[in-house]
Amino acid sequence: MESCVFCEIVAGRAEASVVHGDDDVVAVLDHRPATPGHVLVIPRVHAAGLAEAGDAVGAPIWRAARRVAAALRASGLRCEGVWLSLADGEAAGQDVFHLHLHVVPRYRGDGVVVSAEWRRRSREQLDRDAALIRDALA
Repeated sequence: MESCVFCEIVAGRAEASVVHGDDDVVAVLDHRPATPGHVLVIPRVHAAGLAEAGDAVGAPIWRAARRVAAALRASGLRCEGVWLSLADGEAAGQDVFHLHLHVVPRYRGDGVVVSAEWRRRSREQLDRDAALIRDALA
């Protein structure tokens, strides 16, 4: 396996500004933050994406993200809201292929832009899409 920077951080062999660590996850400041206080919650076990990560991996990530979000609000850093983001796959913008959740403090005028071509879909289109997803879940 090619070297994984997040595995190196988890193992303590790469530099990181750690804000939280437990048996399941490590939470570190992003070295290229969207805003000051931008945290990455990284599972200790290597999983490239969601398909490789079961509930035993996901639950601790969510638990840590909730704790980090509360800490950001109480920290004194500018934080009027929190944005959670997880890119799963290259097409989604994932550039480090070790599952991780971004916990980003947000505030008015922070310069962070999330854009898309939001389009309304008819109820019939939504129902067809829902059926496809339900069938895939079965």
